[in-house]
Amino acid sequence: MSQHRVDVTIVGAGPAGLYAATYAGFRNLTVAIVDALSEPGGQVTALYPEKVIHDIAGFPAVTGRELVEGCVRQASAHHPTFLLGQVAEGFTRHDDGSFTLTTDHDEVVDCRAVIIAVGLGRFSPRRLPGAEPFEGHGLVYLVRDLETMRDHDLLVVGGGDSAVDWALTFEPIARSVTLIHRRASFRAHEGPLQRLFASGVEVLTDTEVDRIVGDEDAGTIEAVEVVSTDSGERRRLGVTKVLAALGFHADLGPVAKWPLTFEGRQLPVNRRMETDVPGVYAIGDVTTYDGKLRLVSVAFGEAVVAANHVAAYLDPSVRVFPGYQNA
Repeated sequence: MSQHRVDVTIVGAGPAGLYAATYAGFRNLTVAIVDALSEPGGQVTALYPEKVIHDIAGFPAVTGRELVEGCVRQASAHHPTFLLGQVAEGFTRHDDGSFTLTTDHDEVVDCRAVIIAVGLGRFSPRRLPGAEPFEGHGLVYLVRDLETMRDHDLLVVGGGDSAVDWALTFEPIARSVTLIHRRASFRAHEGPLQRLFASGVEVLTDTEVDRIVGDEDAGTIEAVEVVSTDSGERRRLGVTKVLAALGFHADLGPVAKWPLTFEGRQLPVNRRMETDVPGVYAIGDVTTYDGKLRLVSVAFGEAVVAANHVAAYLDPSVRVFPGYQNA
């Protein structure tokens, strides 16, 4: 068993958690970062490391991998203790207001404040029904290497931001790209949608996958039969790869059992990003408040707010943000 003593423990090593570590470092606070994944980056690293992100200030376009690498370099300048590949399980708040967190690797972290940045938890993809023989071969739910789609005829399934962004990302790489969505309306942002319809991607709405045709033993795909949800008309698409961007099931894991007040899978926070437990803050997708937007760029702002208020919570004599007069 290893024991660590720090000012603040950050649960979650995604971009929000890493940026919170950076700002805590600016305030001269010692930090431990706990994450179940074996490398930093959270959802970005696990789900879309090669996906291009367009809503980060100062970066017209940046891949998830590049963003995480920058966040790690920035946070590492303040020498946080990384406890990666470990699930934060135990949570105890002591009478003096301090905390003890334990992991499934018998690591013990004593701290005076906690920032929860677990996103929506651990993810498993929503699967295409009846497509199991092709999973991990012709059919994928995650893309970690763009070259796996080079010179393939690709079918992207979905109507959210991920589906639209992947279709645009692979247009110059794949031999052809077709996107199908079971509805006429999309959940994606207007800008990417406009680029999609102006691109060479074939877009089929009110359409869903009926069956995949190919070698089930080898997992290779020859074609996909699709059906119109409006007319029932069937069509055969000659594709060799399928990327199903249908979303994910999320599980908060042990954090959901901690003595905090949840609303569903979200933690309500105030304008200081405080939960209902003194000394415990939350940022990113796990939080909820009036006007909440689940964007990486918003989570960065929440990280700044939380880290600076943690500094003032731990030492009420300091300003929330140095150089500015507290209101």
